[in-house]
Amino acid sequence: MTSPSPPIPRLDPGTLLKLQRFNTPAVYNGWEQITSRDASREGVNLVPLTDQMPEKGPMVGYAVTLVVEPSNPDHPRQNPQAWPQFWRYVSEQPGPKILLLQDLDRPHAHGACVGEVNGTILRALGCVGAIVDGAVRDVAEMRAAGFKTLSRQLAPGHAHGHPVRWGCPVEICGQAIAPGQLVHADQHGFLAIPPEDEAGLLEATAFMDANECDTLIGTARAATGLDMPELIARLEQAAASFGAKAADHFARGDRGGGEWASS
Repeated sequence: MTSPSPPIPRLDPGTLLKLQRFNTPAVYNGWEQITSRDASREGVNLVPLTDQMPEKGPMVGYAVTLVVEPSNPDHPRQNPQAWPQFWRYVSEQPGPKILLLQDLDRPHAHGACVGEVNGTILRALGCVGAIVDGAVRDVAEMRAAGFKTLSRQLAPGHAHGHPVRWGCPVEICGQAIAPGQLVHADQHGFLAIPPEDEAGLLEATAFMDANECDTLIGTARAATGLDMPELIARLEQAAASFGAKAADHFARGDRGGGEWASS
């Protein structure tokens, strides 16, 4: 399989590092304010994923993609050199990178293609982690290697795990993801950012995070000594302020300012 031309990274390392300091829900809150996509259906995993290393916090990077079918013994015979070819493809892509792996055996998982060996190799090739719509193994060893993983499940074996195709669009937990797409992920799941939304993502995320702190969270933290009617009244005022600030900042009256805004 011929590797596609390397995409040009769109965000600088400093911006990516700042995005990594927010959890994925905070990034989602910013993204929904600037996107024209349906934020209830696009971008996020639609079926559960488990963060096998939540203590490592969020990861952010550009998608490198792989499709496998561990139940099928034909793939290793058809292309015995697929793993080195896949590694070469990964090496040619700009980082930081996250592997997005689609397992054609779903909803079953006959084997894990990501474990200590591939996790260590992928880390050396510039991947910060993997999101696997299937199984992983060797969790402790990958943790020691600094390679974060999210997956549907764990598995003890690898079966006929072998690259089928790579550098192609994949479907991960019900979501279509393109090679080179920016992905943010943590223990809550992942958010795949459409390219047109990347430029404004950090500013939107920081604004919405501050907006929550300045209105609803701050009001709730100051609740000591208030009776319930007074607290509810202040929360209603805070929610209105939250929505008004978001609607004014993003000029998105159609969205009403976010999840806590009054309709």
